[in-house]
Amino acid sequence: MFASLSLNHDDADDCTQCYYCLSRKIVFDPENAERICGGCGIVLGEEQIDGLGLSTNVQNSDRSIHTGLPSSLAHHDKRLSTLISYSMVDANGVSFTAAQRSKIHRMRKWNEISNYNRSYHRNLKNAFAILVRIKDKLSLSQTVIERAAYYYRKVVDLHIIKGRSIKGFIVSCVYISCREMNIPRSINEIADISGCDKRFAAKCFRLLLKAVNIALPVVDSGSHLARIANNAGISEKTLRKSIQMMATIKENPLSFGKDPNALAAAVIYGACLAHHEKTTRTQIASAANTSLVTLRNRFLDVRKAFPTLPSGPKDGNF
Repeated sequence: MFASLSLNHDDADDCTQCYYCLSRKIVFDPENAERICGGCGIVLGEEQIDGLGLSTNVQNSDRSIHTGLPSSLAHHDKRLSTLISYSMVDANGVSFTAAQRSKIHRMRKWNEISNYNRSYHRNLKNAFAILVRIKDKLSLSQTVIERAAYYYRKVVDLHIIKGRSIKGFIVSCVYISCREMNIPRSINEIADISGCDKRFAAKCFRLLLKAVNIALPVVDSGSHLARIANNAGISEKTLRKSIQMMATIKENPLSFGKDPNALAAAVIYGACLAHHEKTTRTQIASAANTSLVTLRNRFLDVRKAFPTLPSGPKDGNF
């Protein structure tokens, strides 16, 4: 019923007032490209996106606006290259002749060759394919990916990629972006996801810092607390206790130079012991992706800051 009303009404493209309930609360849904009335929920109009990413108003073709997809550094051509359509009709809907089809086919072929013929574009295309896989596996935001793509373009422009692995520099660029935006991701974790060697990724990271002259902020140990607590299934009460303990440890020189991830794991383990929450050292180490030996050493440092903490569970299994 509502679909037939929206199709037969001529003033729906004004988008100022609903013709069904006379409400002026018009909402645009960008995911479905529809204009919806906020009062009754009727669809007042829609937009369609063609194969080239051009957004066109369906109901008001005379005043249609072609916007296109936004440019992105995470694409080899920044989404600015020209794509010749495979349609065999012109803009007026007239079919091409045989001679015109041969000419269009030749133009399309040379356009594809010119877009991907340079090694620079092939390098970016392969690198950004790896970048998209890392984004999907780690659930990173588009802002982090754009930042990583910016740094990788710097690497290619400075010619330090020659003779080195593309995957290693992609891992280092993603890690630097996460560090700048205070996202708790380690370079070993990113290297494992992408299938890159950890040592070579660390080497590329140091080389990139030296070449681009990047000043990274200090890693905040508190940013790892929520992730480790969620992975280990720690209660909210214990997590808040660990945040209070971390605020005290940051002011203590014992925390200087220590791995932030391991230190956060030790603080969470100490908070579990303080609140008598049943957990094991192996469970915390697995959630933090660190070794048992490192966790034990960092917990000894935490006990120096909090002498009243128990050394382990009641059964002495530490």
